[in-house]
Amino acid sequence: MATNRQSWARGGTSVTFAVLALSVCSFVLLQSLTVPVLTTIQAELDTDQQTVTWVLTAYLLSASICTPLLGRVGDVVGKVRMLVLCLVLLSVGSLLAALAPNVGWMIAARVVQGAGGGVLPLSFGIIRDEFDAKMNSALSVLASLTAVGFGVGIVIAGPIVDGLGYAWLFLLPMCATLVAAVTAFLVVPESPVRTPARLPVLPAVLLAFFLVALLLGLSWGNEHGWLSGRVLGLFALAAVTGWAWVRTELRVPVPMIDMHLMRRRGMWTANVVAGAMGFATFAAFGFVPQLLQTPTEAGYGFGATITESGYLLVPSAAASFLVGFTTARLIAWMGARVVIGSGLMLAGVSFLSIAFFHDATWQLYAATTVQGVGSGLVFSSLAGVVIAAVPAEQTGVASGMNANIRTIGGSLGTAVMAGIVTAHVGTSGFPVERGYTVGFTVMGVVMILATLAAAKIPDLRLQPTRNHLADAENAELGLVASADALGPRR
Repeated sequence: MATNRQSWARGGTSVTFAVLALSVCSFVLLQSLTVPVLTTIQAELDTDQQTVTWVLTAYLLSASICTPLLGRVGDVVGKVRMLVLCLVLLSVGSLLAALAPNVGWMIAARVVQGAGGGVLPLSFGIIRDEFDAKMNSALSVLASLTAVGFGVGIVIAGPIVDGLGYAWLFLLPMCATLVAAVTAFLVVPESPVRTPARLPVLPAVLLAFFLVALLLGLSWGNEHGWLSGRVLGLFALAAVTGWAWVRTELRVPVPMIDMHLMRRRGMWTANVVAGAMGFATFAAFGFVPQLLQTPTEAGYGFGATITESGYLLVPSAAASFLVGFTTARLIAWMGARVVIGSGLMLAGVSFLSIAFFHDATWQLYAATTVQGVGSGLVFSSLAGVVIAAVPAEQTGVASGMNANIRTIGGSLGTAVMAGIVTAHVGTSGFPVERGYTVGFTVMGVVMILATLAAAKIPDLRLQPTRNHLADAENAELGLVASADALGPRR
């Protein structure tokens, strides 16, 4: 209560919430604004489709490493202090991206932006420390904003590029994050809650080496040959560092991803599903606009503008957001495994539909809408599964693990999809149509295989209740992607 009084004295919880909402929306916009414009960035920076995919992949990779680390640093040194630092990182990364003279500079800037992903767990942690009785409603609204912000970014990317130029995709969020940083520093009180803990630095370093080596191997396979010494060496390095990472996680007192928790049935099944969904959905969001923007002279594609291709992804984002409000009731009726399994099958069917039926835009609109329904069912249900799988004091750590695995899956998915799509280039200079067919088929198969893990998900209706369905309702579509390092619940 003392914290609440201090907050009201320096601006009130409403001001605190407004700052946090602006911070989260800015981060989410930076995630989605680039999705429809990868083709434009490719042309502006004179690069190829394989390399420009790293504009998305590097962001996801950086976020998957830095987000849980910065969230835990905030628990030790102060959440508001670290929130301001993350907002500054977002602003600096955005400025660097806007000024990027080449794709290497752009990718480095996106790494800096991804490091600002600590905004998410820090914002949720501040709400838990500050809001007491209003915590659940504040968390729900902030979680919903992550879904809305992603959809808004996809829609407004085209008009921004058409009217101002693609550099403003980064300058506008930079202005917002600077305002949020200054306001947070001036009016948001520092939380007195501290959780002294050692940071998982070694696991983070090993995970970074593992992912970078693996992703570079996947990225360079087409260019240098899959059996070349360089590519095989990268895969060997990935295997060694991956093994070392798992061994380290099992031994250190503060793991980055708790392998012991992973042994719980509810946790490993939820994490397999989250990783698979991240793998497929981020790849799909990255390459559906590129499929649409491909000129018709390539023998496929529609020559769509950035704005037109962005509109195609709106039904998916809207469907995911709206479906999230029904999942708690569906779980109570049918059980989590049925809801999640159904969502995975719908997503799988939608990707297979895109693979084989993309001759007309209505086919793609129908497929992405179905994909949005499937994704909404899965993501908004996983929160309750994770919460039910662990003791109350471990819900924050478990949710953060699940979110991080989804982001890691996303970085792998975009790299794999890029390797498949760009494996063969036609005489027009664009990838041959078969690349998209094979790529989206792989996405669909991954979804269908993930239903095998979903079939092992415990039935939440049979679990001892800790108000799981209410927690799931408060965590719908986005909270599971934003709960890293929140710490134990009260």
